[in-house]
Amino acid sequence: MKTITVFRGDGIGPEITDAVIEILNHAKADLDYEIFDVGEAVFNKCQEYIPQQALDSFQKNKVLLKSPITTPVGKGFRSLNVTLRTKYDLWANIRPAKSNPALDTYFKDIDIVTFRENTEDLYVGKEEVIDDNTIIAYKIITKKASSRIIKAAFEYCVKHNRKKLTCVHKANILKKTDGLFLEIFKDIAKEYPQIQSNSLIVDNTCMQLVMNPWQFDVMVMPNLYGDIISDLTSGLIGGLGLLPSCNKGDEYAMYEAVHGSAPDIAGKGIANPSALLLSACMMLDDLGQINVAQNIRNALNEVFLEKKVLTPDLKGHSTTQEFVQEIIKKL
Repeated sequence: MKTITVFRGDGIGPEITDAVIEILNHAKADLDYEIFDVGEAVFNKCQEYIPQQALDSFQKNKVLLKSPITTPVGKGFRSLNVTLRTKYDLWANIRPAKSNPALDTYFKDIDIVTFRENTEDLYVGKEEVIDDNTIIAYKIITKKASSRIIKAAFEYCVKHNRKKLTCVHKANILKKTDGLFLEIFKDIAKEYPQIQSNSLIVDNTCMQLVMNPWQFDVMVMPNLYGDIISDLTSGLIGGLGLLPSCNKGDEYAMYEAVHGSAPDIAGKGIANPSALLLSACMMLDDLGQINVAQNIRNALNEVFLEKKVLTPDLKGHSTTQEFVQEIIKKL
């Protein structure tokens, strides 16, 4: 049995976390849990958004299932999500956007995986006030970080029989930083002649994604573009509430729902746990519990297909618990 760390988050986080764990238990996932409350309510009690014992648990177990955590606005805090990625060198953010045929969306048959470098670029958060009129932000691109995310994307293509990898960049303007990323991509591509490779400027990529998204298979890019592009691909399949995500490093892995904490619906019992549940399935795949993960996905797909028990964001009228129980019935 694998022990994992769980952060229940805040806003709708505790509700969707409890829902996902209930489904995992009914699916007979071979897991044990160390569960921690994190977020604003915890901060108000102990002046820590993430208590040290929660971090210690993650460092010990090396696998984290995390619900959304609200970052305070205008209080000088960096994103807590970015802090976790940096602290544990979770350098690869992988977000697969795959259409569910049971859901009514503008685009059908989407299957795009975004590989986002997760530790540098503008997300280092290094800014400098030059004078009253000028502030600069540092964009950092390194050979080490670029090489490992690009290599990981190519290896993913090989392992999962994907045919094409697209490098997204702005090297026409940022000739040194994005130029380095693109140069490394072209060099590594030579090691994978069986994978079709190409590159696109980021603004053209956005246009192409809404004109002909089916031309894309797997994409790899620096941090900021990955944040934007992966949100765009989530829109193609119905929104962030359906997009799983994992953050991996050499030693640690964090699986999370990347949507917000939705405090406006917290406590109303109508939150959709699908994104966190699908992220948990990615975790189960990586832990070797592939059959359990597929059983959960199949059950979720049946519920989507029947369209009888869906939460309001999926154009239904059911509660979170009714949605969960319907998934459990299908297991």
